[in-house]
Amino acid sequence: MLAEREFRRLFATRLVSQTGDGLFNAGFAAYVFFGATTFPNPAAAAEAFAVLYLPYSLIGPFAGVFIDRWSRRQILVWSALIRSVMVAVTAGVVASGNLGLPLYVGVLAVLGVNRFFLAALSAATPHVVAEDKLVMANSVAPTSGTIVGFAGAILGLAVHLVTGGGHIGSAATLLAGGALYAAAGITGMTMPRDLLGPNLDPSEPQPSGVLNEVADVARGLAAGARHLWERRKAAAAIFAIGSHRFLYGIMLLMALLLYRNYFYKGVSGNAALGHGTLVVITSAIGYGAAAIITPIVTRRLSKSAWITWLLAIGGILTGALGATFQQAAFLLAGFALGVVSQGVKICADTIVQQHVDDAYRGRVFSIYDMVFNASYVAGPAIAAVFMPVTGKSYPIVVLLCVGYLLAAAGFVAMSRGPAIRPERPEPAEPSPAPR
Repeated sequence: MLAEREFRRLFATRLVSQTGDGLFNAGFAAYVFFGATTFPNPAAAAEAFAVLYLPYSLIGPFAGVFIDRWSRRQILVWSALIRSVMVAVTAGVVASGNLGLPLYVGVLAVLGVNRFFLAALSAATPHVVAEDKLVMANSVAPTSGTIVGFAGAILGLAVHLVTGGGHIGSAATLLAGGALYAAAGITGMTMPRDLLGPNLDPSEPQPSGVLNEVADVARGLAAGARHLWERRKAAAAIFAIGSHRFLYGIMLLMALLLYRNYFYKGVSGNAALGHGTLVVITSAIGYGAAAIITPIVTRRLSKSAWITWLLAIGGILTGALGATFQQAAFLLAGFALGVVSQGVKICADTIVQQHVDDAYRGRVFSIYDMVFNASYVAGPAIAAVFMPVTGKSYPIVVLLCVGYLLAAAGFVAMSRGPAIRPERPEPAEPSPAPR
């Protein structure tokens, strides 16, 4: 893909920006969860989850209304530059030690604008690669973006520690992310303004008013939901990923509270953050391992069977490792749930692509995106009512274990239930080429 000149420019814009995303998220999380004088309670932690993920659920489906009207190259440039300014303001709020509405408004603004940036990247990709390379580009670019996002988060935690931690360290980490956003905007300027579309056909009806188009999006989502309801395997796949994200969010909330308020209670936030970073690293390794393991396993098992096994294994390991409340066990749990998370997502993505009609695929994936992020917020929000400040709770570990096992059983039941409408048969896996 790097042989394509214009793809390189778009790809570079993505990588620089998503590295900045990792730094920004690390700075925000370090400030909220590991501030020198802040011991977060479950409710405050759940609020932080909502701030980080709700913009992706609420804004995402409607971003296309504007991305199909404005120059996508300009969206990339200006959204990156605007975010850099917003981050500078947010860093000022953090440096002042404020942990309230001004901080959350600033973070929501940054992440809301970021949603337009990411959607514009996806819409722009067909303009910079040949059609026969599009699948490869869609595999390379988002995966690479996720990888550099993890790398940016780890780099951000390092910046936080080196600059002394506390609110000054968090502000410095945010500013480093803002600098990368500015660099992404400058990188985007290297592309011609009209390169990325949209290419509007004068003979086609021009877009109606924005409010009408927003209403059309809402109606389209309702039609997509009806179509999904009629495709049991696709609906089951989204149920599986939503169930996992709900439970995974609870587990992450527990881990954050344990590292801050139990394992390292009474010591500096930097010490807790340094050891908590290891969970991020083992989870990232698990994500990468799933990308290698899943294609190998699904040559022998169906994707539905692999999802079932992953959810069941997730439940067993969560119960066995989580109940120890030992740091080494949580590192292993981070790796295992990283494999479960990415393995389920790879299979769910493929099942939805195979069992949803092309005319509805975009709308169904918008619903998928909403479920993916909203469930990640809902899990911690509900668990916060019952979770102790230290995060140590045997009943919640049991709930997670049973929840994963019930999700596996529910997925099997939904997959085997009668279809309301006949579905296309799942394509057979190709035979391996002779050596």
